[in-house]
Amino acid sequence: MAATSLFFTDPCSSSLHLRSSSSSLNPRGFNNNNTQQHYPPFSLSSLSISAKTTSLSIQSPQEHFGFGFSVERKWEEHGAFAKTRAVRQLTGSVTCAEGFRFAIVVARFNEIVTRPLLAGALDTFQKYSVKEEDIDVVWVPGSFEIGLVAERLGKSRKYQAILCIGAVVRGDTTHYDAVANSAASGVLSAGLNSGVPCIFGVLTCEDMDQALNRAGGKSGNKGSEAALTAIEMASLFEHHLK
Repeated sequence: MAATSLFFTDPCSSSLHLRSSSSSLNPRGFNNNNTQQHYPPFSLSSLSISAKTTSLSIQSPQEHFGFGFSVERKWEEHGAFAKTRAVRQLTGSVTCAEGFRFAIVVARFNEIVTRPLLAGALDTFQKYSVKEEDIDVVWVPGSFEIGLVAERLGKSRKYQAILCIGAVVRGDTTHYDAVANSAASGVLSAGLNSGVPCIFGVLTCEDMDQALNRAGGKSGNKGSEAALTAIEMASLFEHHLK
């Protein structure tokens, strides 16, 4: 095993010096023969420490200013640093939805908004190869009731994801705040308690114009966007998080 010492030559610089010896370094960086091997400075951006590092210690050599550190590790062939292990990145796919089953919970209140949202979601599911027989639509009175039904559907283990659609529009009282907050926390709790992705597709808008603009108007269709989220989350859970 070879020892490597890396230290700053200038406290205001990211430039490093590299030196090594055939045995472990003492606190001053010398080997048993009181000799050192020097290498040209290199940029900090080129430094790579992998999971194979066997020890890490902080030191401040007397012959240099600033702070330094030493790393003991195994050398690979030709004296190169061991390569870092590849980071595993998991993500869901929106191109592989065939065979997944989805439930859509839709609030009947403000149906002038929720029906276009539902239509956008169904259209997106069809475009991404989800069969009609793999989709169940459940109607509830309002957005307040969505969370309870979503949790029951999730616990049935029949679906890969639950899409929750509703519309809450601010009125003259604080009723809006109570319903909007309850709908959001209800959908979150449904997902956490069932272990099945529950997608929040409930619009919370200041007025009806805002809601209609987000239900197929100039701001797009949030039902369609929520369906894409449902597909991606279903894929993530099915392929990576089972």
